[in-house]
Amino acid sequence: MPVPLPDALTRWRCSVCGNLTRFDVVRTTRSRDYVHVDLSGQPTVEEREVVAEAADQVSCRWCGSVDRIELVARPGADSPQDAPA
Repeated sequence: MPVPLPDALTRWRCSVCGNLTRFDVVRTTRSRDYVHVDLSGQPTVEEREVVAEAADQVSCRWCGSVDRIELVARPGADSPQDAPA
């Protein structure tokens, strides 16, 4: 089951130990890449556009808890109802 990704208003928090800063993330990413292959055959990705991204599993680096990560509000982030009209 994918874990919700944080956005501009939220961040991850471990519900076991309270960690807010260190996580191991298993991520699935679909991207469109512009690859330049030089004359020797060595490919280099020059541009990458992420088409879809999901966090498949997030575990706490401090206590090792798996699937106990929650989204919480970022401090100082304006919530939609607090934003000026």
